[in-house]
Formats: sequence, structure tokens, C-alpha cells
Amino acid sequence: MRRRLPAVALVLGTVLALLAAAPALAAGYRYWSFWDGAAGGQWSYATQGPSLARPADGSVQGFRFAVSKDAAAEAAKPRAAADFEAVCGATAAVEGRKRVALVIDFGVQADAPSGEVVPQEAPRTACAQVAPEATTAEALAAVAKPLRYNSAALLCAIAGYPQHGCGEQIADSGAAEASAAPSGSAPGGGGGGPSAGLLAGIALVAVLAAAGVWQSRRRGR
Repeated sequence: MRRRLPAVALVLGTVLALLAAAPALAAGYRYWSFWDGAAGGQWSYATQGPSLARPADGSVQGFRFAVSKDAAAEAAKPRAAADFEAVCGATAAVEGRKRVALVIDFGVQADAPSGEVVPQEAPRTACAQVAPEATTAEALAAVAKPLRYNSAALLCAIAGYPQHGCGEQIADSGAAEASAAPSGSAPGGGGGGPSAGLLAGIALVAVLAAAGVWQSRRRGR
């Protein structure tokens, strides 16, 4: 029994070390999410990035800056309705051009990067009149420069906000992590902590180790 106890202790020590070293699960990402206007003024999460999407004349496109846990299910939507007439109704149609209504929501101060101030609390709207083949990114550039992108074509800033950072992962403590979000119209839902499979494996090792101790003591009796 004495020969087995050091091995069991080593296994338990390894388990405790892994659990202690595991980082906290990430709460989400701070980024500009991209939305398509839908019927009834509703928003649906865009399936393409703004540099790929080519909205038709009469479309409504929305952007919202916020800290969101999950790109599709829990991302914060623009706080204004997707209403084409409200944004572009006063802009006359021009032959050979298309009108795209844009809703730009800079979010709330609580989601702003450290040291930065939200440009305006209420969502900004603008009617972009662009070429028929223009992308959403081109429509956005026509009314809300300067834009900033990273090397993976992730939209980092609209109208110069924010001045720094791009899709940072936010830990539970509220501090920004060094890892960047995946490329695309918005970050993916990958967390910064241990996976469920890893935790299950650690738990199984712990159970087996405890069983080994019990067996050793039983045989020793």
C-alpha cells in the first residue's frame, strides 16, 4: 500500500495544479457586430462580413459596438429600428445609384475600451447613395469615415471609434485579454478557459485516483 500512495498523491497533485492553472472562462468580445434589417424593423445577424455583403437598393444595414458573449445568439443589436423610410425617405432616388440605410450604434459607455468615450449615446443614421455593385463596407465608408480594419478584414472602428483595439476577448474580471477575435463580420464564441472535455477528463482522473486510494486501504486491512 505504501508504494501506491506516492503515485496516487502525484496524480492528485497534477489534477489540482491543472485546475489552479486553468484561466477564467471568457465573458465575450468587444467588437462591432454587423446586422441585416428585416421585415417589421427587426434585425438579423449578418451571415457575411460588410466587405463581402452587397445590399440591394432599399436595404437597411446596422452596426453595434458592444461586449457580447456569443456572436449570433447574444450579440447586442442596434437600438434603433431597421426602418428604411425613416433613414432614406428624404433622399431622392438617382438613376444608376442605390440607397442603403445605415444605423450605427456606438453602444454604451460601460462597453467602451479603457480611456475612450462613446461618441454619442443615441444611434446615428445615414443614407448612403452608392454604386449598384457597392458593398456594405463601401456604403459605410461613404458616410462614416474613418474606418479601421485589421489584417484579417475584421471591422475595428467606425468614424474613428474606438481609437485602439480590435475584437479583444474580455475576461470575467473585465480585463481585456491579449488574444484577438477570429476574422469575419464578428468574433466567434470560443472561450478562454478549459474545454468541457478537459474538465471532464480531469474529473475522471480524480475519481480514479480516489478509487485507487480506497482499494489500497481495503487490501491493506
